[in-house]
Amino acid sequence: MTAPSRDAAHFERLYAANPDPWGFTTSAYEQEKYARSLAVLADRRYASALEVGCSIGVLSRQVAPLCERFLGVDITDMPLDAARRRCGDLPQARFLRMAIPAEWPEASLDLVVLSEVLYFLDGPDISQVATRLREHLQPGGRVLLVNWTGALDDPNQGIAAADRCIAETGFSISLRQMGKGYRLDLLQRD
Repeated sequence: MTAPSRDAAHFERLYAANPDPWGFTTSAYEQEKYARSLAVLADRRYASALEVGCSIGVLSRQVAPLCERFLGVDITDMPLDAARRRCGDLPQARFLRMAIPAEWPEASLDLVVLSEVLYFLDGPDISQVATRLREHLQPGGRVLLVNWTGALDDPNQGIAAADRCIAETGFSISLRQMGKGYRLDLLQRD
């Protein structure tokens, strides 16, 4: 039996101890991963994008300019004020508290970013994410999955979580890249 999905209290404890618990603003690993993520997304504009687990908005700041409408969501309010400040000059960017997958925006999307968040979910919640993606992603839309390849003390391991999500969406993998410590998968709905 696997552990249940991480709840809001887990993340509130992390943010209470450190407003940037994963070093998004300082880590060379994060900066390289963001640069690679942006490079694979920047070949087009997106009408409506969703970033799940946007945290303090560092990746959001880079992806939102590619979008007509951008929604960043996180399970707790604590990082969202920082995300709003970081993206304050981007009128297309909004940030809301949502507990994905139980909550999901009622929108038709052509980009969903799930960067290092799937492994915080248990198997049934990953299945529900896949269902939400099938329900809300437009034909030709993309899903960016980025997952840590090392061992984790979370409900899932990164690659296993990504593989499950990919299998359950049925979307095609248009690009797969290995980085130092992570795997990036760009999915497309045919």
